[in-house]
Amino acid sequence: MKTFDDSTLTLVQAASAYAALGSEQRLSLLRTLTRAGDKGMNIGALGEATGLSGANLTHHLKILAHAGLIKQTRQGRSTICAMADYATFKRLNDFLLAECCADLEGHEHG
Repeated sequence: MKTFDDSTLTLVQAASAYAALGSEQRLSLLRTLTRAGDKGMNIGALGEATGLSGANLTHHLKILAHAGLIKQTRQGRSTICAMADYATFKRLNDFLLAECCADLEGHEHG
């Protein structure tokens, strides 16, 4: 899984994370995990909630994990839990908003 060592994303890192969200299925997965909160969801429940299963679910989770948008951990022998990585979400939002309206300073709004 990709992780970001500091609080500032590079353009390449942000583009990679946003590209991973360029799929309705992955966006649905991420929204479902976000709703689940810090406890996350096991893979079976996540598949049921989103209508994705098997290789398709695994494929999309792999892309989200590689982009640093989710974390996956094992609980027991076979249950895999996926949790939304809120720190990365915050960094993505901060990346977009960091320069909000910077070019408007000193200009009249018309």
